[in-house]
Amino acid sequence: MPLLEVKNLKTYFPVKSGVFGRIKEYVYAVDDISFSIKQGETLGLVGESGCGKTTVGRSIAKLYEEASGQIIFDGKNILKLRGKELGKIRRNIGFIFQDPFESLDPRQTVYDILEEPFIIHKIKRKNQRKKEILKLIDKVGMPEEFLSRFPHQFSGGQRQRIAIARAIALKPKFIICDEPVSALDVSIQSQILNLLLNLGKEMSLTLLFISHALPVVRHISDYTAVMYLGKIVEITDSDQIATSSVHPYTKALISAAPLLSFTQKKERIILKGEVPSPINPPTGCRFHTRCPNVMEICKRIEPKLKPVSQTVKHLAACHLI
Repeated sequence: MPLLEVKNLKTYFPVKSGVFGRIKEYVYAVDDISFSIKQGETLGLVGESGCGKTTVGRSIAKLYEEASGQIIFDGKNILKLRGKELGKIRRNIGFIFQDPFESLDPRQTVYDILEEPFIIHKIKRKNQRKKEILKLIDKVGMPEEFLSRFPHQFSGGQRQRIAIARAIALKPKFIICDEPVSALDVSIQSQILNLLLNLGKEMSLTLLFISHALPVVRHISDYTAVMYLGKIVEITDSDQIATSSVHPYTKALISAAPLLSFTQKKERIILKGEVPSPINPPTGCRFHTRCPNVMEICKRIEPKLKPVSQTVKHLAACHLI
């Protein structure tokens, strides 16, 4: 049984206008997607900016009331929970935001930041909390003396280590990583990724890793789900995505990824046109306006995710299959 199962998730944001604030139209940020993650697995969610991947993460954490469908975590539908029941579930869901400077309170010391989850959920006494905080700061590779400092006194990589420590404070089963390395230098990115990998193994964590960088997702994830304009277009094994992907959009993303050496060569797929507006998405396949292999059926009928292989987990939504 999966730890997390997302079924027909939709997150539509109303666009209001006029004096009375009437709803004029909707932004179809996430439009009917489904996937699951087993205990201990990492699913990477990748796509261009604005495709809806961050909205997926925040909908799972129930930060948006606009979400509908089913988000079943540990056997319970998060979207139907309220009050104490929701609080119990949230103890098991950590969140690492993209910008650690904005996600950390500048008025609090590192000690206060790490103590806050214990206080909110009324876990442990003050002397016990101190022991846990010392363990946390050590786990993320930072010295004890940093606990008395404020976020502005650290580099971006150090701030993200603090954010990771806060996310794992209550020993959650599941962590949503929303572009956790995109704001960092390349040399620091690898350190943070390796830290997440080590913590994942040590604590048996299940991760949803959101990023626009396919090589980063391939490095950390067991499976990769590719999103385009609010839809998942392909899910496959991260190790095989470069060689076994079938969706034209996935192939274009792979061709745009940086090469590992100057001796490597590959054909670059150039997509024409702009990404359509999520307020007025195209009919049929949402990628058909930019797809190099578009057919008439693509313009009329929306393709559904279906198995590509019977031997491995590989699904794609394309009429070419």
